[in-house]
Amino acid sequence: MADFKKIRARAAKRKGGEEELTSLLGPAPDNAAVADIPDDRILSIMAERVFAAGFVWRVIEQKWPGFEEAFLRFEPKRLLFQPDDFWHDLTADQRIVRNPQKIKSVRDNAAFVERVSKEYGGFGKFLAEWPDDDQVGLMAWLGKHGSRLGGNTGQYFLRWLGWDAFVISGDMAAALRDAGLDIAESPTSKKDLDKIQRQINQWAAETHLPRRHISRILAMSIGENHSPQALREYMGDD
Repeated sequence: MADFKKIRARAAKRKGGEEELTSLLGPAPDNAAVADIPDDRILSIMAERVFAAGFVWRVIEQKWPGFEEAFLRFEPKRLLFQPDDFWHDLTADQRIVRNPQKIKSVRDNAAFVERVSKEYGGFGKFLAEWPDDDQVGLMAWLGKHGSRLGGNTGQYFLRWLGWDAFVISGDMAAALRDAGLDIAESPTSKKDLDKIQRQINQWAAETHLPRRHISRILAMSIGENHSPQALREYMGDD
């Protein structure tokens, strides 16, 4: 495998220097802080990532105040008390993106969040206690027990919460392959995901960087060289 210092140097050169690259990495995540996130905010972020999947993120972001109103501020207990008519009416509610399958996922995930919260004293507490060197295991758990939380949606959900998550984008996977990791072009098998987890863990131990930062550096080291401003707008950091 390539030395991560060389990968970082390539990313820095592409972005205009080490200072510019560092500014694009975002704040250091804090898994312990996730324990304090209320269940309604957990469900809100969960729903936002589900609705954003395959859609223009900016549109979802602009409409989100309407989503908050329509979904009763994403309070799980309150949503679970709503009758079938409430959910049916949402499919015609112009405040939101009217996708019946994704609307149903909010109902299903409200039950999911409530169930886990009851068992662990808060959904965030459960996530905070999950080992940070086993994101792949957490992704599998979210995909199995949650609704529409598999694949990249689950990864972005964790990142948006502030959990130390890597995101296996096309560029990130390409950078791993370029560095010598034997994985598929679109790595989704358990075997490939385990390889990625082990490599990210190794680099995290060597560099003392958060896995989120390692992921972003990899993605910025290869592929189309987007400008720092374009990346900030895409990541919502501008």
